[in-house]
Amino acid sequence: MTAVNTDTKARDLFQAAYENRYTWDANFPGMTADVSARVNDETRTGKVRIDSDLTVEVTMDEPKLTTRTTKTPDGSEKTVEVDEGHEWLTNQLRDVVTHRRRKSFEEAHGKSSFSFGESDDTGAVEILVSGDSMGSNYKIRDNQISLVSRVMGRIAFVINHLAKLDTGEGYISSAYNAVFRNPQTDEVVRQTKFEDSYEKFGNYYLMTKQVVHANEKGKQDEYEIEFSNIQLM
Repeated sequence: MTAVNTDTKARDLFQAAYENRYTWDANFPGMTADVSARVNDETRTGKVRIDSDLTVEVTMDEPKLTTRTTKTPDGSEKTVEVDEGHEWLTNQLRDVVTHRRRKSFEEAHGKSSFSFGESDDTGAVEILVSGDSMGSNYKIRDNQISLVSRVMGRIAFVINHLAKLDTGEGYISSAYNAVFRNPQTDEVVRQTKFEDSYEKFGNYYLMTKQVVHANEKGKQDEYEIEFSNIQLM
């Protein structure tokens, strides 16, 4: 059911762009691949498995454990051993899979209301959203979501879409940047640019490489994830 107090034209414009994104259908069989992950000058290798239910499993060829102190639910502290490289790579792949997961518009946005904001000098139209727990707003240009703005707890971020891959079944954002701010002070805490490469395997487009350039308060980092021996399951 369409949310009340919504501008139907704004909703329709956003829905068309949302449904124009490339996603994997319900028949996606899962995939496996070898992976090389580079953080600045350090490179590690491992294996990746994405199951048909889109759960992600990563194993590293040479685990590197470090000690971390965490808080338990009762407020006490405990020391655990973690592989930070494994943790980072797993989180990156979960983010990738999130964008390939197919979810109907009603399921994702059916409880939200939409209205038009301003248009910018590129022709992008702002879509204002209410009823969204993350305070999301968007811009739409050429039937694509060109900007996403959200506030999640102590961090606010804006993602700008820079380039796309047209699959014939929807577009994949192949270059985009993200700016993270403190929502209380508006201070920029991190800026990141992503460059993603995809190829078609069987009936599905799969990521073959991701390059990330990050700047956190003047500290420059470069990350690269490259997949090989990619197989559908």
